[in-house]
Amino acid sequence: MSKVWHLLGNLKTRIWLVMVVTVAVVERILLYISYRPVTYNDTGSYWRLAGQLLAGWDTYDGTRMPGYPVFLAWLGPDERVYVAQLVLGVLITVLLFFIGWRMARQGWFAALAAFAYTLNPQQVLVEADLLTETLTIFLLALCLAGMAWLLTSEGKCPLWQVVLAELGVGAAAGLAVLVRTLFVFLPFLAALVLLIFWRARLQVRVAAALTVALPGLVLFGVWVNFIHQRFGTWSMDTMTGYHLMNHAGLFFEDVPDEYAGIRDTFIRYRDAQIAETGHPGNAIWDAIPDLMQVSGLGFIPLSSLLAKISLRLILQHPGQYLLTVGEGWLAFWKVPVHWALVSSAPPFLTAARRGIILLVRGALFLANLAFIGGTLALVWKKARRLLRMEAFLGLLVGTTWAASILQAFVEYGDNPRYSIPVQTLVLLVVLWWGISLLNRKRYEKPPA
Repeated sequence: MSKVWHLLGNLKTRIWLVMVVTVAVVERILLYISYRPVTYNDTGSYWRLAGQLLAGWDTYDGTRMPGYPVFLAWLGPDERVYVAQLVLGVLITVLLFFIGWRMARQGWFAALAAFAYTLNPQQVLVEADLLTETLTIFLLALCLAGMAWLLTSEGKCPLWQVVLAELGVGAAAGLAVLVRTLFVFLPFLAALVLLIFWRARLQVRVAAALTVALPGLVLFGVWVNFIHQRFGTWSMDTMTGYHLMNHAGLFFEDVPDEYAGIRDTFIRYRDAQIAETGHPGNAIWDAIPDLMQVSGLGFIPLSSLLAKISLRLILQHPGQYLLTVGEGWLAFWKVPVHWALVSSAPPFLTAARRGIILLVRGALFLANLAFIGGTLALVWKKARRLLRMEAFLGLLVGTTWAASILQAFVEYGDNPRYSIPVQTLVLLVVLWWGISLLNRKRYEKPPA
């Protein structure tokens, strides 16, 4: 076995890259042949917004961030979107290979980082989903690849390359925000990491942080200003009230009689969903038509009113709100696997589907537990040394934790889905830690 590992470790990086790309391409060709694009409840709303964009920005209702609707409007039919997302999957694989190589300067670890994505059914199957996940993962990987290059270049590159990389990191992070609001922190976290940890003079670090933050700030600012100018509210979309209802709706009995019609109508839908599913999350979406009728408000004004009511309730019940935030945070780590049943799939694969899903979920859930435990251990200096924590690893950890916490404060419903874009980051960190601990044991063995 040691000879096998020695042989694999001595393979040239380009050979590992060819292996990784070959597997990624063949895998996606097979996926395209055997698996069709999958639509979800959200897919229709994204296509509706894409149609609005084709008619002009004046018709855009701001119910979602514009990144994915622009992507759909540019590409066209479902089939083209599917092919484009499969291509993005190959590019994500290459970006993760680059990230792994910059981390360890070893071809085998670069391949391991790439395979953590491209051999993970959770990540690959989502490329067939007409949802934002794959585009988000691509932009996140692009941002992190730029940060990996910056943090490991150690000032040995020409200034123009460094500035271009900084602008690219900021632009990728800003575009990720325009696809998924969840990553609103990303441009600023990347800038903060450069400011604190980059090995350069203070003036250079400040300039780098500003250069990275600026594109993201501009993109974010332009969009928020669009929402404000068009709808008169300072927000990232026009559905904030509906999202907050997943939290505030749990104690909606305390809404004053001033809004009795809204209160009683929503409670009826909430209780019916609890009776049917045992969970109140997302009851708001079924209740919207009746709430609009009872209140006499349109879709967007109703959202604004529900945001006002929800914020008031949250301030009145901070303990209950934080309890649901905690439940949402725990749900983030539950590892969803989107695998639709396809009639053309081989019978043996259909029969094995449930077992494969359980196996994948179990492995990823264990990785999530290791990630949470490892990050909690980082408060000790010895643990940071044993796990070989560096600035880029800190960025991966910080990105994952920020995503897990931020989504929980805003949403209490489909929380597991929000973990998909950062699942490979979790695996990458856990793999790095595991290899670091194994290497330490090997080096500490007494001579025979």
